[in-house]
Amino acid sequence: MTEILGVTFPFFALVLAGYVAAYRRMLPIEAIPGLNSFVLFFALPCLLYRFGAKTPIAQLLDGSLFFTYLLCAALLVAFTVATSLNRRIRWNDASFGALVAAFPNTGFMGVPLLVALLGPQSAGPAIVTILVDLFFTCSLCIALSRMDGAGAQGASQAARKALQGVLANPMPWAIGLGALTSATQWRWPAPVEQTLGLLADAASPVALFTIGAVLARSTLQARDSHAATIPARDFWPVALIKLIVHPLLVLLVATAAMRLGLPLDPFAVKVMVLVAALPSASNVSMLSERFGANTGRIARIILVSTALAFLSFSGFVALLSG
Repeated sequence: MTEILGVTFPFFALVLAGYVAAYRRMLPIEAIPGLNSFVLFFALPCLLYRFGAKTPIAQLLDGSLFFTYLLCAALLVAFTVATSLNRRIRWNDASFGALVAAFPNTGFMGVPLLVALLGPQSAGPAIVTILVDLFFTCSLCIALSRMDGAGAQGASQAARKALQGVLANPMPWAIGLGALTSATQWRWPAPVEQTLGLLADAASPVALFTIGAVLARSTLQARDSHAATIPARDFWPVALIKLIVHPLLVLLVATAAMRLGLPLDPFAVKVMVLVAALPSASNVSMLSERFGANTGRIARIILVSTALAFLSFSGFVALLSG
């Protein structure tokens, strides 16, 4: 366990550093969107491209892994929505709570962390889960969020907008280009390779620092807005669903699928479970704000899941390594 914490500690320490820097205003709040843009449009696509290009194309096209993770995501969304709906939390808030429960921080945190723990071969299965979450989990939850009086037409329109947003996201394009490079074994000229490598190397530290800064900004905004206090029962259960229920569900479903004869690689299953054990994706709060959900609640779920994940994620690593 000590060795596992030795690997995971620097990653969560960088998140904490970003949080402290933004909370104490050492990093101007106005600078956070710039950090986000650098990671999202430059560094992270290069990192995902590099891993995609170095991963055998068969791993990136693993249908068994894809549909197993997709089934788990759908089940978790249904469970979270069903347990969240009440007189105060309607479809919009329940759906974004489900998204934050089912959408791990795989891009900003998971890929570099899993590569550090398990080696470069873990990038392929992690990339498959990113595609599921970007294209299906996100679109499903946004469609469900329109159920508050919008009807089927409003839900379908929201799903189309979600898909348009995914297509504008550089991450799936970087993954696709990496897969094409892997399939053709094509290589860029050396100066271009070095440039891509420099940007890819910057992705992990800047992304982790940015996660902390985004969480601090959400905390400061909630404090400065003097909004009504959000009851702990509105966000703690969802954070625990993310950290405990999600990875256990993936482990149980994948184990059952293998026993039924589905050709799942045990190593890929391990990676998939650890992806599910990651904290919530930090960009869901911005998405929830765009669709009018309770962003303060979503931000608290992300904050709690990120704070607790240092121990819970390390615990799942130890469990699967035993």
